[in-house]
Amino acid sequence: MRFVLDVSACETAEDLHRALAEGLHFPAWYGGNLDALHDCLTDLNEPTELIVRGTSALDELLGRRANAFRRVLNDSAEENPNLTMRFEEAVQDSIN
Repeated sequence: MRFVLDVSACETAEDLHRALAEGLHFPAWYGGNLDALHDCLTDLNEPTELIVRGTSALDELLGRRANAFRRVLNDSAEENPNLTMRFEEAVQDSIN
């Protein structure tokens, strides 16, 4: 599975967690917090590539919590061999 999380499409931290839950098919008990995120990511049983697009938008959206969010994603990928993480800047549309 490959899921691209477009952070620029999220207006709140809740939107971010909702997008992750829907895109990665998290269970109904997912609580929308970093502990639950770690639990769900480390429980993924199929090969999953998670691409977080819009790293500067992530800083704007989460402020000081952005680093903790990144750390949870990276730590989860280290613990779960089925999870691959990648962070990207948003792709800019070219103007002709």
